[in-house]
Amino acid sequence: MLSTIAIGSDHAGFHLKAKIIEVLNNQGITTIDKGCYSEDSVDYPDIAHGVVDELHTKKASRGIIICGSGNGINMSANKHALIRSALCWEPEIASLAVQHNNANVLALPARFISESKALECLHAFISSEFEGGRHERRVGKISPC
Repeated sequence: MLSTIAIGSDHAGFHLKAKIIEVLNNQGITTIDKGCYSEDSVDYPDIAHGVVDELHTKKASRGIIICGSGNGINMSANKHALIRSALCWEPEIASLAVQHNNANVLALPARFISESKALECLHAFISSEFEGGRHERRVGKISPC
């Protein structure tokens, strides 16, 4: 079971982030909220970098990032070494991202996903484990540095 998850969103994902924090905390999972803290406009790369920093310092074992389309924040997170952020809009994608790609960050598209579907993706992400095996070699080729 995961104990700590870093989470952040831009203004478009602010309300979804709040709901996800509530759900995680009710499940006994600690959250580290890296912003934003209102619907005021912010730059999604700043949020992504803040969440990733929590993984690099091992204060969190996984991360969740949210922006309007999910693309910008996902691209920003994936610029970091050892980060495998997966943009997900279906729970099966979230499960496979962890099982086959060892995803450690879940990116959600706030403007293109319902709250209930986002929560299904969340559950799939936090309940899945990396399968290793044949996938280990492939994941190793993602970031060979």
